[in-house]
Amino acid sequence: MTQKPEIKLFDEKLVRTVWDDEQEKWYFSVVDVVGILTDSPNPNNYWKVLKNRLKKEGNQSVTNCNQLKMLSRDGKYYKTDALDTEQLFRLIQSVPSPKAEPFKMWLAQIARERIDELQDPELTIDRALLQYKQLGYSDSWINQRLKSIEIRKDLTNEWKKHGLEEGVHFATLTDIIYKTWADKTAKEYKQFKGLKKENLRDNMTNTELVLNMLAELSTKEISEAKQPETIEEHIHVAHQGGTVARNARKELEKQTGKPAISPMNAKQVLQSNNNHQLEITE
Repeated sequence: MTQKPEIKLFDEKLVRTVWDDEQEKWYFSVVDVVGILTDSPNPNNYWKVLKNRLKKEGNQSVTNCNQLKMLSRDGKYYKTDALDTEQLFRLIQSVPSPKAEPFKMWLAQIARERIDELQDPELTIDRALLQYKQLGYSDSWINQRLKSIEIRKDLTNEWKKHGLEEGVHFATLTDIIYKTWADKTAKEYKQFKGLKKENLRDNMTNTELVLNMLAELSTKEISEAKQPETIEEHIHVAHQGGTVARNARKELEKQTGKPAISPMNAKQVLQSNNNHQLEITE
């Protein structure tokens, strides 16, 4: 399963979700849904009791949950009971709640949005913007992040045109770009910021995002100019693209007298900011 975790909102309450690219379906955290429907102070316990009752009644379609890793309050990822949309509709029937019908309408809307996004890619950007705002990121950071998504997509499309495959090839070239401009592989960069499963770019500062965009944009344009054929040639191009950003980083550090790469991650900034505005800036 290719998992893409996302946070969605229902009546200003967080619902952890995962989009499965292979099956093209959503999975939702059962505990989050139960908490919304019941207003229970302990939704974990409520779900545990309900799950046992449904099992005794033979309701396997609801109790056979997927165990997907989702972000918890402590910033770590743990396996969590998750149901797809069809299973969730069955679960809602077992939970007496005045919010049942509004929640069903919300689920249907989520499904429609995904279909719309597949037909109109611009809507994906709009959804991402809204989600980053809901999580508290600053407008200036969001603008940079959305631009970085566009540039990254252009680069991967260039790689695909040359027959490179997602997975090992993309990861290898991305690591070379990171290592060249930032002196760190993706894994080393995440360790530097204290990250595990979190998205590295979602935890970059504005400066880091700009430098990484420069590296990836340069790699794409050099590739278009030189038309590499072998993986060795692509590696050389990735190094050249990363060098453009490395030179910019070194010059910036020389002029400002401070490092361009920060060990701060988004969670630390959130915790240190009283108004909960993620000002991911230098």
